[in-house]
Amino acid sequence: MGELASQKHVQFIVSVEKKKDSFDSVVMEHIRMNGAYWGLTALDLLGKLHAVDVEEVVSWVLQCQHDSGGFGGNIGHDPHVLHTLSAVQVLALFDQLDVLDIEKVASYVAGLQNEDGSFSGDMWGEIDTRFSYISISCLSLLHRLDKINVEKAVNYILSCKNHDGGFGCTPGAESHAGQIFCCVGALAITGSLHHIDKDLLGWWLCERQDNKTGGLNGRPEKLPDVCYSWWALSSLIMIDRVHWINKDKLINFILDCQDIENGGISDRPDDAVDVYHTYFGVAGLSLLEYPGLKAIDPAYALPVDVVNRIILDR
Repeated sequence: MGELASQKHVQFIVSVEKKKDSFDSVVMEHIRMNGAYWGLTALDLLGKLHAVDVEEVVSWVLQCQHDSGGFGGNIGHDPHVLHTLSAVQVLALFDQLDVLDIEKVASYVAGLQNEDGSFSGDMWGEIDTRFSYISISCLSLLHRLDKINVEKAVNYILSCKNHDGGFGCTPGAESHAGQIFCCVGALAITGSLHHIDKDLLGWWLCERQDNKTGGLNGRPEKLPDVCYSWWALSSLIMIDRVHWINKDKLINFILDCQDIENGGISDRPDDAVDVYHTYFGVAGLSLLEYPGLKAIDPAYALPVDVVNRIILDR
């Protein structure tokens, strides 16, 4: 088994922010808030959150907020519930949630719930179970779940459950590991995991492991990808079926996707690295209890100590 090049990954993550004129930076401009969440959470899991300027990050996050209460992916970009959760998560990492007008943010998120219990991502009305998870997670972190109809939200998610035990983005849509995380995570946060057929879903998820490489894919007949070391693995942990996969082979797959010289983790061995896969690779290793990493919460996708501080107030 190889080793995690932790210091190289820290240097890579920090360097990304400084290369604002690079191709990667330009094409990610509209989702910079999400990139901040990925990079900063990875740094925290690696024990190096202090490598960034807290005041500078918090100031930038607040500049991305709109009068509606929602946040955009960058300064001057339209608000969306996805970027709003990332903003809340970033502030949570730094224990800075008190800089927010929490009622304003919560009202923005709650206002996106539809009559059937689903959630739209923004004012334009796209509906997806991703937005159900995002809204529930965000409101839970803000202690404002009482602003939505939780029962309707849970019932909508359950309407997206398929015969194979998985979940799709809308009722009748194909099961996908990313959507499954969103649905299982939302059900976990709302105390509704008893609605899941854990053996059936566990079978579908453990079938995502590639026998040759040990990596996980997102759906049948697809190539393994490091990001599913989070999406699929976290769901297996939440339904207590993680023992159905080969953990050591998955660890080796993630480590094989590292750029040992320059830092960063890619989707598959020898591909180009990026912050997204670096975060989910580190997060996956954290779920697998890899030595030297902080523990991450499989439902909130934040370090356990951060979640305990917010949810349990300790």
